[in-house]
Amino acid sequence: MKILTTYKTSTTVTFPQRCLIIILFLLFSWHAHSAWLLIPMDESQKNHLKAYGIAFWTLTKDVEVKWLLNYRGGSFLMEHFPEIQSECVIRGVTFETLTDSRGSAMLNEIASPDVNQDAVSMHKAPRIAVYSPPNKLPWDDAVTLVLTFAEIEYDVIYDEEVINGKLRDYDWLHLHHEDFTGQFGKFWRTFQHTPWYQEDVRINQEMSKKLGFLKVSEMKSVVAREIRNYVLNGGFLFAMCAATDTYDIALSAMGIDICESMFDGDPADKNMNEKLDYDNTFAFRNFKLVTDPYEYEFSDIDVTDTRRVIRENDYFTLFEFSAKWDPIPTMLCQNHNNLIKGFMGQTTAFRKELVKPEVLVMGENMAAGEARYIHGELGQGFWTFYGGHDPEDYRHLVGDPATDLSLYPNSPGYRLILNNVLFPSAKKKKRKT
Repeated sequence: MKILTTYKTSTTVTFPQRCLIIILFLLFSWHAHSAWLLIPMDESQKNHLKAYGIAFWTLTKDVEVKWLLNYRGGSFLMEHFPEIQSECVIRGVTFETLTDSRGSAMLNEIASPDVNQDAVSMHKAPRIAVYSPPNKLPWDDAVTLVLTFAEIEYDVIYDEEVINGKLRDYDWLHLHHEDFTGQFGKFWRTFQHTPWYQEDVRINQEMSKKLGFLKVSEMKSVVAREIRNYVLNGGFLFAMCAATDTYDIALSAMGIDICESMFDGDPADKNMNEKLDYDNTFAFRNFKLVTDPYEYEFSDIDVTDTRRVIRENDYFTLFEFSAKWDPIPTMLCQNHNNLIKGFMGQTTAFRKELVKPEVLVMGENMAAGEARYIHGELGQGFWTFYGGHDPEDYRHLVGDPATDLSLYPNSPGYRLILNNVLFPSAKKKKRKT
């Protein structure tokens, strides 16, 4: 960060006064550039969500940010600049100033092999894209809500940009609440006569024709393949709700017609479940598709219709990982609370027995057999799937108003999303054993 400060000096000052001014200036400069600014992420933080925005903003100014894993809830440490402090004040983010000696001592403590902590350096803000349709749908997306609230910049892209190779411009991609199977969310039974549903179908059909496809399902299949290539080449993918299981379904069903006639004009393949290729998927295996077009469910991956968890007991637990040996899942699980309130969605959580054995489960409801927050690697890239629709709206229904995040500035569930947003700036390869 380039600091430009203007000082007015009188032309009538004496030589000793001039020397004193120079000495004071040097002392101030030394202090300002040797002190630290700590953004705590434990219970003392007034606004956890906007704190991530401060870290992102600082990275855009070419200032290094240290992510202190397992230290006070995953705090951020950076060199002290007045501009950063002012931005914290403006955004209502709690901060502490540390002397050079105190900051160095803290980093030495964190580096000790006796503590499960680590400091990971971040140098560059990630370039963020959200895969989202151009038309307004009657629900909101938790990721775009929290990115906006945290004041983190992102671009919106959709099928045309993906197929035309635009993904290479981004480090991080979020899949908006999306159905990659070409069945338009399986909303046909309930919403086929509503204007928003008809508009969504029209836009997708016109886009598929424009891009040279006969069906929307064929277009979505190619989009899913391009996203897979993006991850293979080093991109980071994050998805929530139905964008998780429908994405894997699309990968497993390439070349198979899984859409009934109300979706694509011809019957589905009656043997679709026998033809699925689980080798193509990111997270799930051995699942079976729901073939009934009237049923509001895609497959048996999701537990929404079969779970027996009452709202009062609906929580999932984050696992604790070794900060020095497993920094990636440690980053993704940073929080001031490891017990997270559950929340529902079209895809609420994942049936644990259908999760591939190599996939890392980072959050689960063990009693219910539900995996809620999972992560994996593919080629040079990474991906995370997070079940549920909105961490602060237990049962978000079509047409419900958007969540006002100013009422939930310390949301542990939303923090998990923002951990993933910063991860591309701090990613470390696993230590080889």
